[in-house]
Amino acid sequence: MSLENFPQIHVVGTGLDPFTLPPGSARVVEAAEVLFGGRRILRAFEGHPARKIAIRAPVSKTVEAVQKESAAGRRVVILADGDPGFFGIGKRLVEELGPERVSVHPNVTVLQAAASRLKTTWEDVRTVSLHGRTDLWPLRRALALEDRVGVYTDSVFDPARTARELMAMGVKGFRMHVFEDLELTCERVRTFEDPASAAGERFSSLAFVLIERMQPPPVGRTFGLDDACLDHDRGMITKREIRAVGLSLLGVQRRDTVWDLGAGSGAVAVEASILACEGRVYAVERSEERMVRIRRNVEQTGAYIVEPVHGDMPACLKGLPDPDRIFVGGGVGEPGVLETAMARLRPAGRMVVHVVLLGSLEKARSVLEKAGWSYTVTQVQVHRSNPLARDLRLEALNPVYALCAERPKEETGKMPGRDAGNMGRSST
Repeated sequence: MSLENFPQIHVVGTGLDPFTLPPGSARVVEAAEVLFGGRRILRAFEGHPARKIAIRAPVSKTVEAVQKESAAGRRVVILADGDPGFFGIGKRLVEELGPERVSVHPNVTVLQAAASRLKTTWEDVRTVSLHGRTDLWPLRRALALEDRVGVYTDSVFDPARTARELMAMGVKGFRMHVFEDLELTCERVRTFEDPASAAGERFSSLAFVLIERMQPPPVGRTFGLDDACLDHDRGMITKREIRAVGLSLLGVQRRDTVWDLGAGSGAVAVEASILACEGRVYAVERSEERMVRIRRNVEQTGAYIVEPVHGDMPACLKGLPDPDRIFVGGGVGEPGVLETAMARLRPAGRMVVHVVLLGSLEKARSVLEKAGWSYTVTQVQVHRSNPLARDLRLEALNPVYALCAERPKEETGKMPGRDAGNMGRSST
């Protein structure tokens, strides 16, 4: 295909070495009248006669500039590190300008090069980017789900900071491979057997991290975890049979934001994180002793999607993103907790409240009825077998009342305390 038949805007991946472009990509770059790219890449094309424009944040400004140059009839080429379709600017330009106006020219990614250095495959590496970002949730999800995770870093969020964040999450059983300045004369590859050993090191601003699981979590993250597998405070745990009922009533979806209020041991949060595998789960607890147990249970199960939140409700809920699902296992009697939870719940969101005391049941019903919300009540009675006289007897656990309510889709106005503008926060 001749260059005249190409779309006017080209996005060219420079791979790891902009001086070794494939012939087809090289012809596109040679024909450019305007070159966009990062300062480092543009330096490799100093002798090119095209006008050069450095890409700066926010990317929206670059998109506007690309549109302006293209509208003026100039042949525009955007130079991108690695492959522009793999954590690059290619996706953004196609979305903003339309696929009919953009031609993308792929190249080798740093992930491919890193895998080659380790003599391994890369198709099972889940990759996330911390380059120019502060949101750790993609990293949390990847660590909870996968055995190998690739991380793009930058001069601010470098491998050392990545290691410190892993330590803060309680990540165990992983080692870190750090690839610096790949394909350059100063290339360096280092392996750290645990994140702590990398936390104080200095790294190049051109670094890629591959986090590799060496040991599985001590406790497999699954539904129906035995109560004895989790650390809890003298039986202060939602029993596994009750957990199953509560989670089924919640109906957690994969991208949901979930609040576990009065989390105790965090057992519900840990199992909810299996369902909300692409979402966020917050385990909220005011007792410091129980917070220690929640963190330990997250570490033991590898449920890094769960973020423990320590504080008194409802005040500590203010900084959290609005939830799609709320489980209330404790704190029903605290002033304003249910009202705040209801006010923050997203439209069509669902809330499940577990109570043991009849007084707490009446309080929860009263709050729901005052707000005009419909609800259901399910009584759950569980008996477990215990040996007796060379036989078995059934021993009853405390009956639990599970209230399930859904926020009306067409609800108008805001309940007191709702912070509609709160879109969330960065992790840890």
